[in-house]
Amino acid sequence: MSNLPKISEAEWIVMEVVWRKHPVTALEVVQQLASHKQWQDQTIRTMLRRLIRKKALTYKAEGKVYYYAPAVSREQCVRGESRSFLERVFGGTAQPLLLQLM
Repeated sequence: MSNLPKISEAEWIVMEVVWRKHPVTALEVVQQLASHKQWQDQTIRTMLRRLIRKKALTYKAEGKVYYYAPAVSREQCVRGESRSFLERVFGGTAQPLLLQLM
């Protein structure tokens, strides 16, 4: 799990689109997010490139069209984020977290 990519909050939103439907083109991601998040086309495409560099996404080029697919599952990323949060905030133990929730 330690070699899971560090995904920012904004990148997580892009990943959600790819996790839901893949393979997906950049245009499809842009169409789903541009109006919802009011992000520019180039901003979304930049995040796709970053996610490829982080090895969170893979892609296949067919001519000028790029098809993106997740390189890591949503479940893997959720587990990794949960562990990271637990380490950072509660010293790696669940008991203080459970007490806080109660």
